Amino acid sequence: MALLDVSGISVSYGRVNALKDVSLQVKEGEIVTVLGANGAGKSTLLKAILGAVPLKSGGITFADRDVTRAQPHKRIAEGLVLVPEGRRILISLTVEENLKLGAHMRRDGTAIAGEMDAIYARFPNLAERRNMLASCLSGGEQQMLAIGRAMMAKPRLMMLDEPSLGLSPLFVQKLFELIVELNRDGLAVLLVEQNTGKALSVAHRATVLELGRVTMAGDPKTLADDPRLQAAYLGAGEATPA
Repeated sequence: MALLDVSGISVSYGRVNALKDVSLQVKEGEIVTVLGANGAGKSTLLKAILGAVPLKSGGITFADRDVTRAQPHKRIAEGLVLVPEGRRILISLTVEENLKLGAHMRRDGTAIAGEMDAIYARFPNLAERRNMLASCLSGGEQQMLAIGRAMMAKPRLMMLDEPSLGLSPLFVQKLFELIVELNRDGLAVLLVEQNTGKALSVAHRATVLELGRVTMAGDPKTLADDPRLQAAYLGAGEATPA
């Protein structure tokens, strides 16, 4: 049984069809990556799964519940979270205030405090800067803060939208090590990423979008050897330093 089941969804912006009959699944404990060029519909897919954009057709099930018409806050409460492209942290707030925002719908104060300590243990740089404004963090540290904030929502599945964008090679390596570590701890991950080589290296399954449609899907190693994917994506999309 899939944790997330996206079944034949379509999304339109006016006359523009952003997604056309897209289906994918994420099982418990899986990393699934979605690849594609700019404008392929990858970010729209994540927003549709979260409920931030309406569906024209199709359905979405999460944790055995039909969430097709559920509001985003209901999906987040069920354990479905999104780390958006560009991180979207609040730079006018401190590191700790940003982390607390991730738990704003929770009421289990003791558990929240324990998880805050665990995040600081996982991200020592954030612990050292907990009372500093988030604007003082480097790009890589801001990405770690965005992921830490998402972890405070106690997710079962984390969606990551272009997490390596604009990061130095060192932070890109740390980021993908973190994704693998979180997955080993039991977190399912849906990863949208233009760094094709890195994404395929950590994924259990992969899907390729082109112009809003699924054109390839399956085992990452098999896809990595596909001449079409190699020609279109591999070797293009490596991260550049911030």
